[in-house]
Amino acid sequence: MADTLLLVDAYSLIYRAFYAIRHLTGPNGEPVNAIFGFTKMLRKLRAQHQPSHWGVVFDLGAPRQRLAILPSYKEQRPPTPPDLESQLPAIRTLLRAWRVPVVEIDGEEADDIIATLAVQAAGAGLSVLIASNDKDFTQLVNNRICLVRPGEKEDALFDSTAVETKYGLRPSQMVDYLALTGDTVDNIRGVPGVGEKTAVELLRRYNNLEGVLAHAAEISRPKLRESLLRSVSEVRQNRQLVELVTNLPVNVALSDLRVCPPDSHALIAALRSHGFKSLTTEVEQEFQPGGDLFAAR
Repeated sequence: MADTLLLVDAYSLIYRAFYAIRHLTGPNGEPVNAIFGFTKMLRKLRAQHQPSHWGVVFDLGAPRQRLAILPSYKEQRPPTPPDLESQLPAIRTLLRAWRVPVVEIDGEEADDIIATLAVQAAGAGLSVLIASNDKDFTQLVNNRICLVRPGEKEDALFDSTAVETKYGLRPSQMVDYLALTGDTVDNIRGVPGVGEKTAVELLRRYNNLEGVLAHAAEISRPKLRESLLRSVSEVRQNRQLVELVTNLPVNVALSDLRVCPPDSHALIAALRSHGFKSLTTEVEQEFQPGGDLFAAR
């Protein structure tokens, strides 16, 4: 079996955990819901997929490249909730205890770091799993790179067939689909009047964004035709914004991402400090001879 690299989109899982689990507090009344949920998801991913390599990737600082293209990029996003912000240091402490490699680059988005590492690893012959609920990653899917969406249908893998089944398009068409529809989360305005269904229809007929634009004047629906013709520059800019970068200078070798044993004492102490009694007991048992730290639960 080929080696497998599991890349975790940190904030995708952390936010999902924060909003999925409510009113969970630690011994001193502090919020610990994101810590608990993220830890459970990470353990489940490791148990299910048994990667040989892994890494958790964080955003760090403002995304310089995209802000240079669109100064309003992501500007409508609300600030991180204080109850979530307060849990981030503890999550990083747990990752250090687990000896999970953390990857981040100032001024770069986690999506582009993940894309770069995924393409590098696939080129080196590894299978790659990207754990995220961000549909932008569908553009990377191929015979070596798959997605896993924690919390969706038992974390089912999204391969090329699954992407086409869900969206009606090949993975290679997804960047053009996102350029046409836009992304309200990132403050990227799509082509007016082009929703998901229309974008799929256009791309299935004309194959890619440039094909759509080349034939825009021929489209029989007047409003759609005029909207596309007025949006040529903007939709091409959208494509620049939504296309993931796969050649960042990431100073991380595959050998740096190889799975290694956790620091058992630090890990148990961290779990106990947050009041995770049952989880602490599970981990203590798994450190016993014959135990499996990442047994599926």
